[in-house]
Amino acid sequence: GTGLGQAVLFWDGARYRPAATEGGHAAFAPRDERESRLLRFLLERYPRVSWERVLSGRGLFHIFEFLRSEGAPLLPEVEKRLASEDPSAVVGEAGVRGACPTCEDAVDLFVSLYGAQAGNLALTTMALGGVYVGGGIVTKLLPKVKSGLFMEAFRNAGRFEGLMRQTPVRVILNPKASLLGAAEVALDLALDTAPKPVSS
Repeated sequence: GTGLGQAVLFWDGARYRPAATEGGHAAFAPRDERESRLLRFLLERYPRVSWERVLSGRGLFHIFEFLRSEGAPLLPEVEKRLASEDPSAVVGEAGVRGACPTCEDAVDLFVSLYGAQAGNLALTTMALGGVYVGGGIVTKLLPKVKSGLFMEAFRNAGRFEGLMRQTPVRVILNPKASLLGAAEVALDLALDTAPKPVSS
């Protein structure tokens, strides 16, 4: 929920190696008129709008605030919770449950944008081996991610839709995945620097 991290895993002929990116800070690109209005709404707050301004815990609430600015209703019980709880968590939970139409609309737009940006990354890197999506917010919104909104946006790539349909997408459910990855890298580094036996 704190940001939008993106990385690439590539095969070097012997093992998989990670390559870091700052793709989450690439400029947000709206796909239609409503998303263009979302961009204009955010430009009133920030001099530059990156994908991270939209696809993060805070970003989910930005989307909710945008919908409210366009006249979307706010249920009294949700308004009360927003005043005392983490607003992004409230919007996400109420949206997934369908307990608040505006929250659900915000979550749906968030998930669709998430799928679109995952598709952008897949096209940019030719991730034919698959795209793995992880993080706290995606697991909390999993029912919506699995609803088809994510994959519809992911595959919407014009002439390359066929390629995107062949690209597998998986959600990482293990909360310790990043720690396991760090341990794997540490092990690789240790093996690379270990003394080599001297042949006679």
